[in-house]
Amino acid sequence: MRRVTGYKDYTTREGDTFDALALETYGEEMLAHYIAEFNPDYADVLIFDANVALRLPIVEGAETPETLPPWRRDSEDEDDSA
Repeated sequence: MRRVTGYKDYTTREGDTFDALALETYGEEMLAHYIAEFNPDYADVLIFDANVALRLPIVEGAETPETLPPWRRDSEDEDDSA
């Protein structure tokens, strides 16, 4: 189960989107709803201008799906029993 344990401040770059931020932050675009929920004033924004202050929630318990290709996995998720 995933839970939000805090947040970090983020200033957008021109062209940022919720799903791109989720991919960069969590490694999974499908978690973009966490960012949108934490920033309700911007929920209707599709593409951000530069210098918009957002709060990116820290999501713990996010599991890497078994079907995720190896090149998309974090190194800590890989099997170290080589």
